[in-house]
Amino acid sequence: MSFHLRRKDREIADHDVLKRVLKSTKYLTIALCMNNEPYLVSLSHGYDENHKCLYFHCASEGKKLAYMTANSKVWGQAIQDYGVTDDCDYAYTSVHFSGTISLVNDLNEKQHAMSVLVHQLSKRPEEKLAKIKPEKLAGTTICRIDIGYMTGKQHQQPKP
Repeated sequence: MSFHLRRKDREIADHDVLKRVLKSTKYLTIALCMNNEPYLVSLSHGYDENHKCLYFHCASEGKKLAYMTANSKVWGQAIQDYGVTDDCDYAYTSVHFSGTISLVNDLNEKQHAMSVLVHQLSKRPEEKLAKIKPEKLAGTTICRIDIGYMTGKQHQQPKP
């Protein structure tokens, strides 16, 4: 089934804008499904523009891992919320994406993923990265979402 954006005047056609949203937001929400039961979870993330993927870390067991193991398809969204305007309208930018989710097992990719995450989420990334020991990172559960499709919508850009 295929849908189109109903409000074409709000569509973000520029992929660079979509990437900037994923690179600048600290949180996103992903939808997973197992046995016809949906599950939503919000999480912090890092966007790797070169590999068109998102990284996040999580507990080594739990609902999120059970769902992603059962079904690797994922849908997600990131939102920049600009609030209510003077005209009592709502200003926002949203990016929706679909893709596949997987565990990262390779230590080199885990190091890369953690660097992407910390650079996006921290004000002092180098200081934080220096504290992460390889043996601790080896035991950290890191996931990757490979993005296959992105779309976006925007209503009223923020005032500088």
